[in-house]
Amino acid sequence: MALGRHLSLQGLCVLLLGTMVGGQALELRLKDGAHHCEGRVEVKHQGEWGTVNDVKWTLKDASVVCRQLGCGAAIGFPGGAYFGPGLGPIWLLYTSCDGTESTVSDCRHSNIIDYRNDSYSHDWDAGVVCSGFVRLAGGDAPCSGRVEVYSGEAWIPVSDGNFTLPTAQVICAELGCGKAVSVLGHELFRESSARVWAEEFRCEGEEPELWVCPRVPCPGGTCHHSGSAQVVCSAYSEVRLMTNGSSQCEGQVEVKISGRWRALCASHWSLANANVVCRQLGCGVAISTPGGPHLVEGGDQILTARFHCSGAESFLWSCPVTALGGPDCSHGNTASVICSGNQTQVLPQCNNSMAEPAGSAASVESAPYCSDSRQLRVVGGASPCAGRVEIFDQGSWGTICDDGWDLDDAHVVCRQLGCGEALNATGSAHFGAGSGPIWLDDLNCAGNESQVWTCPSPRGWGRHDCRHKEDAGVICSEFLALRMVSEDQQCAGWLEVFYNGTWGSVCRSPMEDITVSVICRQLGCGDSGSLNTSVGLRGGSRPQWVDLIQCRKMDTSLWQCPSGPWKYSSCSPKEEAYISCAGRRPKSCPTAAPCTDREKLRLRGGDSKCSGRVEVWHSGSWGTVCDDSWSLAEAEVVCQQLGCGQALEAVQSAAFGPGNGSIWLDEVRCGGRESSLWDCAAEPWGQSDCKHEEDAGVRCSGVRTTVPTTIAGTRTTSNSLPGIFSLPGILCLILGALLFLVLVILMTQLLRWRAERRALSSYEDALAEAVYEELDYLLTQKEGLGSPDQRTDVPAENYDDAEEVPVPGTPSASQGNEEEVPPEKEDGVRSSQTGSYLNFSREAADPGEGEESLWLFQGKNEDAGYDDVELSALGTSPMTFS
Repeated sequence: MALGRHLSLQGLCVLLLGTMVGGQALELRLKDGAHHCEGRVEVKHQGEWGTVNDVKWTLKDASVVCRQLGCGAAIGFPGGAYFGPGLGPIWLLYTSCDGTESTVSDCRHSNIIDYRNDSYSHDWDAGVVCSGFVRLAGGDAPCSGRVEVYSGEAWIPVSDGNFTLPTAQVICAELGCGKAVSVLGHELFRESSARVWAEEFRCEGEEPELWVCPRVPCPGGTCHHSGSAQVVCSAYSEVRLMTNGSSQCEGQVEVKISGRWRALCASHWSLANANVVCRQLGCGVAISTPGGPHLVEGGDQILTARFHCSGAESFLWSCPVTALGGPDCSHGNTASVICSGNQTQVLPQCNNSMAEPAGSAASVESAPYCSDSRQLRVVGGASPCAGRVEIFDQGSWGTICDDGWDLDDAHVVCRQLGCGEALNATGSAHFGAGSGPIWLDDLNCAGNESQVWTCPSPRGWGRHDCRHKEDAGVICSEFLALRMVSEDQQCAGWLEVFYNGTWGSVCRSPMEDITVSVICRQLGCGDSGSLNTSVGLRGGSRPQWVDLIQCRKMDTSLWQCPSGPWKYSSCSPKEEAYISCAGRRPKSCPTAAPCTDREKLRLRGGDSKCSGRVEVWHSGSWGTVCDDSWSLAEAEVVCQQLGCGQALEAVQSAAFGPGNGSIWLDEVRCGGRESSLWDCAAEPWGQSDCKHEEDAGVRCSGVRTTVPTTIAGTRTTSNSLPGIFSLPGILCLILGALLFLVLVILMTQLLRWRAERRALSSYEDALAEAVYEELDYLLTQKEGLGSPDQRTDVPAENYDDAEEVPVPGTPSASQGNEEEVPPEKEDGVRSSQTGSYLNFSREAADPGEGEESLWLFQGKNEDAGYDDVELSALGTSPMTFS
């Protein structure tokens, strides 16, 4: 019940009934609620049931009522005859409880008389909502989770020691959750919860509630356990095979739901499902699933749910199930199974190279059948009907190579999984690379086989020449997705479902509160919501896929909710559902707080956080980017924006799997230096001629680095023309051409200077020789030496003085001392030749430093160093500066 809008602080629910009359406590009950622990408070006095007025009733009064009835804690106390007006007398006008009393009789209260004569009416009858004595907590739906009971003060877990299936059946029935399908244990108790319920429940299975089941105190007050008990409830509780009114190991498949047996529709019925049924009934393995109409008492007794078993499950209801959009089975085409017999009958194992098609032989008596332990599943697609195809054999899950993989092969897989027809046969590890063996290669199905491993494969089982980057996948027509479409809200909007390859709306009739709650919970938008019927008519055209949705408490997603069949126009556009969930928030950003460009960009489907399909946040939802014009320049921007280092690969063709929702960007054209993908040129938001099979992705190095401008600017890609002819690309070309021209002029000047330098050097050598001879002669004459043979060595400082004699036209001494080039400067020259030429041009053309820059062109071998620079500079392509 949605109590929020009806709660009144003054009309607090109270269950009062325990007033002592004649030494006995008054009897009380709750009427007209969804279960026995909620409803209108009624008191029995002198053999007649009457009501309680809500004057002065509070949550404390309601707590005492819940405690007296063994219904846990009070969670609501609506007044104003919320559960409808009662009949008969109004026995109590008020109660005044402290909240700690055991019964209402212990509280102060008014005299017990019929207050209708004092102008009080049933329009103010009090009500109460209790949590109940037992609950299932921590599960993904109200009907599965950890078993907890209410002590009067707190919820305490029940141990899994001696916890039985009959006890679980009582719990599921009490909570309105159908039948218990499994009892689990071994969930460790939380450290903060040191208390364990000190009793064991010994239910027989027929009790109306856990409160009345026999209990046995645990020895010593401590229950033996390995963890807390867990229960999973389901609407589907039993299965049988019926032939001529008797149940045996072959016949029409019937499932018990909500206490009634119903034949199962044959649509999407598979051999894997049949194997689970045969095993569950102790009837061996499934031999065949004969089709055709069978006798059914009424068309309304045909169950249209579709099971998607892999074949390994122990129970049919352990398989994923889809009830939404159930097919029209009014023609009576129900599912049937022929099992091999009782469980002790063992069939020979199938040949490992290739199994025979099930049901291909003429008769069972000829025993051509074999027991095939292989199983089929799809993974990585967030749905039992889309993903990478995997086969279980010889103890391992393996994949199929995409060589020769086409729609005929995919049709067999989709049919075998009970997922309808194939929409797409994906390759190149579209849903991610698998692991383990690659069982099949070069598969060549005709499309009508019952099992994919019965299709021809020339190489044989387990033989291939592939790697897991070639794993095959499928997208079947039963692949489903859910979203809300709104301009400004995160958890409110038009409800849309993806079916048969197209987004369409959902019809709102007769969508109840429980259905809205399931939808909001599935979308991560809280546990409750409301249907908005006051919004205007929605523009545009789209399918209205499904109507008549009726979810139950045990349903964990919309897919499990029964509904009308899939139709392109299930209702008129004015009946499309608009839902507002409790968790609604503005959707200008992925989070409630203002977000940055980096937070509006993410990668999905990759094998690391720095690889995957590129998704962007816009107009309140995540969408993808089309791979038209997608190159390494765009990938570089994405990787840098996410702090994932350099781009290693610009991935196209939805290699990381197709996305959902809108394709927000198309024809993205980046230069490679932008700080955000939002700075790149692109088509207007949401305008695209692409499909999700063209979603763009990236693979980054994963190391956050500062990439040099020249590396990003000079990297060539397979599709770089759009980036070059953008405004930044044109400016780059112009600057590069100017820089190249400057280099040519500079090199011409250098050649001229070098020629002059060589000529001047020859003149200096001849002049220096003449000076030395003149000095020798002068010194000899001045010191009176007889002959040159008797001379002494001239001191070094005298030589220096002689060197400083000015000679017209010779360079200064500082200029002549620049002949040695330090090794690190030689390395600098080489790095400039192989990388960027920006430093080279700046230092060579820097005015004011004169000839001190010449070390860039000189080495220990002057001629060789000069030639290297000349060839490197003149051989540079103009593209270097782009």
